[in-house]
Amino acid sequence: MNEEHARARAGVLLGVSAYLCWGFMPLYFRLIAHVPAAEIVAHRIIWSLAFLALLVAVLRRWGAVRVALASRRGLLIPAASALLIGVNWLVFTYAVTNGYVLSASLGYYLNPLVNILLGVLLLKERLSQAQKIATALAAAGVASLAIGAGAGTGLWISLTLAASFALYGFLRKIAPAGALEGMAIETAMILPLAAFWVVMIEADGSARFSAAGPLTASLIALGGVVTAIPLLLFTGAARRLPYSTLGFLQYIAPTLQFAVGVFYGERLTTAHLICFAAIWAALALVALDGLRTAHRARAAPGL
Repeated sequence: MNEEHARARAGVLLGVSAYLCWGFMPLYFRLIAHVPAAEIVAHRIIWSLAFLALLVAVLRRWGAVRVALASRRGLLIPAASALLIGVNWLVFTYAVTNGYVLSASLGYYLNPLVNILLGVLLLKERLSQAQKIATALAAAGVASLAIGAGAGTGLWISLTLAASFALYGFLRKIAPAGALEGMAIETAMILPLAAFWVVMIEADGSARFSAAGPLTASLIALGGVVTAIPLLLFTGAARRLPYSTLGFLQYIAPTLQFAVGVFYGERLTTAHLICFAAIWAALALVALDGLRTAHRARAAPGL
């Protein structure tokens, strides 16, 4: 049990660290909001792979990368996760650079509840009564936003972010490769698309990386580290914690993102408030249920 508890504590520490990074990430993207989202994402992929390759080399993990690539499963899962994280990056970058931080925040508030559903449907984790009520509350909140405010609120951003990242996390949890190796492989798989896009916009003169000065270029290149570190932390957490437990930590990032959006003056409608209130209530139910379950487990004889 000591080893199991140590693994769980490490998972919680990694998860909290990842979500803190993501919570403050909109501040970084606001610094390069004048750069088109597609160009930012392309450079995120390129510079992330450079950073990951350096880590693999320093930690001497090339052997583990070759082992992961030797199996069919080791190729199919990273291919699917690469597609999902690429979509997630593009939508999130678009949201932050176009004044939809609240929509991004809502998406990541929804994400823990999607995690719980995936844990039940795909990993056969049991859903408690509190989790059932929480899921229903979240669905009602999203429905109220859709009816009360419509597509102009960026609801499509919220739903895309929630679904893409929940499925990405699930695939990373079941992937045979470790956190570093898996992320290096999936980033390498989408590198050709990123490189093609950068070459194309550099050729037609629309690229900001080479035209906007050294400060902007440096900030764009920094995206590799900004992207890779929280994903590595998250993947490490996903491999150590039950997927439903990982969802309990998720509220950290959207709470910080919500605060950033409000601070920068994004419009908070009545429909937004109803939706956020429903999801906050759902998360409170899930958190209380988790605490009760943990308390019962500690009180059980023999533990």
